[in-house]
Amino acid sequence: MINAFFVGFGPWKSYLRAWFPDRRCIIVGRKAKDIIREWLLFRILMTRNSEVYVWGFKYPKFLKTFCKVFGIPFHHIEDGFVRSISLGAHGSAPASLTIDTKTLYFDATRPSDLETILSGYDFDGDKQLMMRAERCIQLLLLNRISKYNLGKSGNSILQDVKGKKRVLVVGQVETDASIHLGCKRVVTNNDLVRLAYDENPGAQVIYKPHPEVLHGTRPGVSDPQDVASICHILRQDISPADVLDAVDHVYTITSLMGFEALLRGIPVTCYGLPFYAGWGVTDDRQTCERRSRKLSVREIFAGSYLLYSRYFDPTSGAPSSFEAILLNLEELRKVGAHHSG
Repeated sequence: MINAFFVGFGPWKSYLRAWFPDRRCIIVGRKAKDIIREWLLFRILMTRNSEVYVWGFKYPKFLKTFCKVFGIPFHHIEDGFVRSISLGAHGSAPASLTIDTKTLYFDATRPSDLETILSGYDFDGDKQLMMRAERCIQLLLLNRISKYNLGKSGNSILQDVKGKKRVLVVGQVETDASIHLGCKRVVTNNDLVRLAYDENPGAQVIYKPHPEVLHGTRPGVSDPQDVASICHILRQDISPADVLDAVDHVYTITSLMGFEALLRGIPVTCYGLPFYAGWGVTDDRQTCERRSRKLSVREIFAGSYLLYSRYFDPTSGAPSSFEAILLNLEELRKVGAHHSG
């Protein structure tokens, strides 16, 4: 059996054996002192068939260098694109994971496994995959599932404005690594609001702050009140599906919500370089020479959601499928709505 060393998985350590049933899971703290105290490097070298898995970028950099020198498989793990009905900060386990041998999928500074898939996979030759992708997209839209699924219905809040284009600005956690590694220039949510306002004269600009900022689990950097005179701020956590139903154009830095807009046929402007930018389906404000291929939204979905991501039952942690997870999350959401009502 392969011996898998997991670094930085504190909140999810009880799920690891269910997520990786074919591995002997050895769990270690993510700090350098934890690694030194537990003789991790020595244990990895002395253990046959060893691998290392780290959560995000929460690990000492010398660990990856060590694994590269000694030829030990190294994997980055992060939340997938369909995560849960609540936030990770609230203790909700992810229903999907991305596992990458190179870097995290949102790191635009170097090629990830996902970028390699999107650059080279023969989508035209895999008819079965593309038919499945079409069915999965329809299922996703029908069930109105997003990455996080705790937002309230907001149809009554989003009042129609006749004769005006409606432009949505998707707020993010401004200290997030996806912005740091996805933008060549530093940008804040307020900068993005101002850009959308300047480029769409006469339009109504709607600003949706990130749910973790609204729920107080992550700090914001820019103050939304500073741009309140040029936009309508959604001060409640409204479900992404409801917001997207009501807008004509989306501006984002690197948010996954931009891709959820593309799935609905809504034009998207990307200030940064998320995984779905650079393939010809978005209005990009920065370029990536590695991404020269032209892809459809359906092909990007097939590569990222079906080939790249792994899915797990949110209750048991057992391996699952995209289709089963969508139905599972919808049932959990209904139960949550019933209890909250």
